[in-house]
Amino acid sequence: MTLFQAIVLGAVQGLTEFLPVSSSGHLVIFQHIFAIEEAPLTFDVLVHLGTLIAVFIAFWDDILGILKKPFCRLTYLLIVGCIPAGLAGFLLAPYFEKAFDSLLVVGIALIFTGILLSLSENLAQRHFGLKQEEETAFSDALFIGILQALAIVPGLSRSGSTIAAGLMAGLDREFAARFSFLLSIPVIIGAGIFELSDVFVTGIPASNILPYTLGPLTAALFGLFAIKVVLGLVRKGKLAYFSYYCWILAVITLCWYNIGK
Repeated sequence: MTLFQAIVLGAVQGLTEFLPVSSSGHLVIFQHIFAIEEAPLTFDVLVHLGTLIAVFIAFWDDILGILKKPFCRLTYLLIVGCIPAGLAGFLLAPYFEKAFDSLLVVGIALIFTGILLSLSENLAQRHFGLKQEEETAFSDALFIGILQALAIVPGLSRSGSTIAAGLMAGLDREFAARFSFLLSIPVIIGAGIFELSDVFVTGIPASNILPYTLGPLTAALFGLFAIKVVLGLVRKGKLAYFSYYCWILAVITLCWYNIGK
């Protein structure tokens, strides 16, 4: 992987991790564009950890509040929300890894992402979500967590799925977005520890050290920008605009897949 490729992929990851368009799906697409044949998971996890820096910066007040008062309702809601993704990652990891090589999977998943975004906004406009932390049930957190677990599939947006699930569960728009971003923290950390365990044994080739460093840093910078954009769009009820982008990209991806067969 060249330095240019790492920076571009880091920027793509940072923007698409929080914009509801699937970061993993975009990474698969760009890896095909750059013809990167090596297994992408190590770099993929590193740039995900880079976006984690953006979450810590943007939501430091929430994180600090949880650290000061760990045994609060928000903590329990986050724990419940993380259970499905934890189980899916532990039990189904080999199947998800194979999906990272498939443009077909990405194209189909992008279609579902667009449907989720459109459906959730339609439901949210019919009944205004008023649930804050205290009104949010554990069943709501579990529902959001299940959607997050499904988003392990490349092309199905994690942020889009969890925010959409929150809106469908009747959460206040801003709280749905905040909960989605906070829910990403333990999932990204858990995936990072699990996937990078081999790296601590084998190490990173010297030729990849600089790209694998600048990629995550680029992801952090662009991720912070994307968080601010998404929060503004969720407040204004414009999340469904990304449905059209997902559907257009899905068509392009599926056409590319069929041409390459």
